[in-house]
Amino acid sequence: MNLPDIVLLAIAGLAAGTVNAIAGGGSLITFPALIATGLGSVPANVTNSVSVFPGYVAAVYGSRTDLADLARDHTGKRTLLGLVPTSLVAASLGCALLLATPQKAFDLLVPFLVLAAAGVLAFQDRLRRLVGHPRHLSPRRRVLSLHAMVFVGSLYGGYFGAALGVMLVAALGLVLDASMARVSALKNVISALGGLVTVVAFGLFGPVDWADVAIVAPAAIVGGYVGARVARRLPGAVLKGLIVAFGTTVGLILLYRAVS
Repeated sequence: MNLPDIVLLAIAGLAAGTVNAIAGGGSLITFPALIATGLGSVPANVTNSVSVFPGYVAAVYGSRTDLADLARDHTGKRTLLGLVPTSLVAASLGCALLLATPQKAFDLLVPFLVLAAAGVLAFQDRLRRLVGHPRHLSPRRRVLSLHAMVFVGSLYGGYFGAALGVMLVAALGLVLDASMARVSALKNVISALGGLVTVVAFGLFGPVDWADVAIVAPAAIVGGYVGARVARRLPGAVLKGLIVAFGTTVGLILLYRAVS
């Protein structure tokens, strides 16, 4: 590996960690960078999954204040802890699907899922008027809805993962009466849990290029922490607008790739 490749991967890791913490979709930065250094598509995919995981962990640390507030004010620590097995099981199923089934058909569906998630987030207030505001949900229904959203999101994350953050923020925002910063903080936790599963699965069964991981992962850690701190300071409307814009862009790029 030459110096330009090292610089490219370090910059891509930093940018991906930042984007993942704010909106999700950083894999669209690191995956092409890994391809550009000479990796095939499959090794690049699994290497990318392992590389960005530390950035998710850093994002969780960076948003720890909002997580503490969310646990105290809305669902409670017990409910948040209860989401851990839900996320781990769903992400494991997603990884199993990826390793056992062809990806082409799902690749055609993914862009529409991402675009739909961006649309849900953009029109979140209107949808809340149709389905009911989160504060009007009973505690039991809120918990069940939260587990359902996390399960579907983690399943998707284990299988594919691109723009997972956009989808999680859109879904969680429909069932949590919380600020965008706090919803984004919970998104970071779910993403990190799913990332842990992919690290184990692909580390054991995938052709990971560990030299590339050693370059991308530290940069993603820095980016994840910075991104989480930036997200905390952005007004809710601005943060939502950025996520919607990025989600729409990601969806259109994925759609172009799927049909080209």
